[in-house]
Amino acid sequence: MPENPGLGEQALNKAAEIGLSSQLDEVENLDVNIKAEPLNLVQGQVESVSIEGEGLVMQQDLRMEELEMDVSSVAINPLSAAFGTIELTKPTRGSARVTLIEEDINRAFNSEYIRSKLQSQKIHVNGQLLTIDPQNVDFRLPGNGKVALNATVLLKETNETHKVAFSASPRVSQNGQAVTLENVEYGDTQEVSPELTKALVDATSEILDLKNFDLDGIALRVKSIQVEAGKLILQAEAYVEKIPSA
Repeated sequence: MPENPGLGEQALNKAAEIGLSSQLDEVENLDVNIKAEPLNLVQGQVESVSIEGEGLVMQQDLRMEELEMDVSSVAINPLSAAFGTIELTKPTRGSARVTLIEEDINRAFNSEYIRSKLQSQKIHVNGQLLTIDPQNVDFRLPGNGKVALNATVLLKETNETHKVAFSASPRVSQNGQAVTLENVEYGDTQEVSPELTKALVDATSEILDLKNFDLDGIALRVKSIQVEAGKLILQAEAYVEKIPSA
């Protein structure tokens, strides 16, 4: 091992930062901090791994304003570590905190990915099966534990546009696999079709699903959600099978 105890850690930090960045479309800031005593590293033991990121853009236009992840007691292959690569010898768990902001959720709603998902489903409106094409979606986080959405939706077959507005309270599903919306309250617009609103409620749940933010070898499962004015904070459990490295 290098004489300077920090050199092994620095090489591993850099490798992990490059590996994680390569999986993202955009990164404003990313810091990986691996704490490992040289003697323990030789035996394949790492005290902790912490990851802090800002402005992390996943594929499909999904952006995390902030990511904080902490994993302790990590077992790695010491031979790989000597060459600057982190190879876990067994999966481990940690905690993560993800912050999403209103502006980014709006961008996701108006992204090609979500638009095409909405357009791929036909819904019943006044007894007809129609294709929906969201023209404009305005997502808001007004506070009070609620999310609010106003959308203009074109019904392709009839060329009619409808306004859909609702507010709702996000909740974590029992298995932590999804965020669902409860206590849906309709806005001033007359309810055209419950299915139309449901399609947009489901799209909201889809965007807030942390599976969208899984990285290669790292899966996040929501434990709790905190809704503040302008931002959502998701506390999650991280299942780590591998830490991507250069």
